[in-house]
Amino acid sequence: MLSLVGIFVGLALMILLAYKGHSIIWVAPLCAFVVVLFSCAAGLGEDRTLLSAYTVDYMQGVGEYFISWFPTFLLGAIYGKVMDVTGAARSLAQVIVKLVGTKMAVLAVLIPCMLLTYGGVSLFVVVFIMYPMGYEIYKAADIPRQMLPAVIAFGAMGITMTCIPGTPQIQNLIPMDYYGTSATAAPVMGIVAAILIGVPGYLYLNRQVKKAKAQGRCFEADPQMSTADDDETKPAWHWLSGLVPLIVVFVTLNVLDWNIVISLILGILVCFLFNINKMKQLPQALTEGAKGSITAMMNTACAVGFGSVIKIVPGFVLLTGLLIGSTSNPISLLFSEALATGVLSGATGSASGGLSIALSAFADNYQSMADTLGLSPELLHRVGAIAAGALDKLPHNGAIITLLAVSHCSHKESYKDIFMTSVAIPVVATIVLILIWGVAL
Repeated sequence: MLSLVGIFVGLALMILLAYKGHSIIWVAPLCAFVVVLFSCAAGLGEDRTLLSAYTVDYMQGVGEYFISWFPTFLLGAIYGKVMDVTGAARSLAQVIVKLVGTKMAVLAVLIPCMLLTYGGVSLFVVVFIMYPMGYEIYKAADIPRQMLPAVIAFGAMGITMTCIPGTPQIQNLIPMDYYGTSATAAPVMGIVAAILIGVPGYLYLNRQVKKAKAQGRCFEADPQMSTADDDETKPAWHWLSGLVPLIVVFVTLNVLDWNIVISLILGILVCFLFNINKMKQLPQALTEGAKGSITAMMNTACAVGFGSVIKIVPGFVLLTGLLIGSTSNPISLLFSEALATGVLSGATGSASGGLSIALSAFADNYQSMADTLGLSPELLHRVGAIAAGALDKLPHNGAIITLLAVSHCSHKESYKDIFMTSVAIPVVATIVLILIWGVAL
């Protein structure tokens, strides 16, 4: 029990310090130390000590994440910087603004984010791709830049990650291995979930923009973004230098099924081929992109390391045991799964991590109970995915930390809107879904 208390104390401390703007690089290991300290009284096991929990378990989590994701972070950051320094993102953004108008700026950012994630592009890559484009759209619409992260988070990490049937994001694929379902599991529930989350989220973001305008808040430039060619005359076709690389990445990744590393390299090269006159700026883009990727990568990896430590303390076993609860009817079964996947995703700061842990521990039990109650495993698939993609986006979530690092915004400046659209609304929608389908069954 003391170890369980330590998990919540460490988690609360991490959320508080991250929200106050302190670097996750030192906050994460400190909070992991607090978690382990509480667990020392319960015993960490014969092969673990207070020191090894940091030098082995924490660092192993950090290192494994680095090994898995560094190429994607590096090339994604370089891609975003290339789109910036060549003016490609700016030109494409200007065309989008002309088509939809400045009053539809939120939608102009949301749609590309959703198309990219639904097309299979990793949400981390979408962050790097969309920030320079969204930056220019919000600049043209004179909307405070600090409001942009919430829109990107909602578009990249929202309904196309867990709700819409067929999405290739990992959060929708994990339940397939446990329930024998497909990526289009429970399509009606998925579409209803997308509406319950998408409509209120979009209305909230638009309302916040109108509120900011009424208060006289304006766009403030990001000093890290290029401004060298703001007044440079570009050919009428230049917006294609922003669009074609996106298409290249999308097609090679999803249609040709090539590795994301190859897709991003091709996207970078195509963008520069369209801007051959700026080839001298390639070294600058490589250097600045590489520097940006290290910061984003380190922040995210440290948060993942914290989740790795949580999983090895005794309290985590107790936590997972408490979450299964009593499941005597469809509502309680769906609620139990939602609670388990949601809480574990929140604790580890990862939807895929929390979902994998919960289903590996409870899926057989849930499947057996569902068979007894006559409940389709497809509903378990969809509820689990949606719930995991809600509570995971607490302040220590790796993708949120990456997004804020890339956009050079603090939690204090941008997290409120992220919480409302990516946590609060999805949580309420999940409860509504459980009640509707639980009662109907």
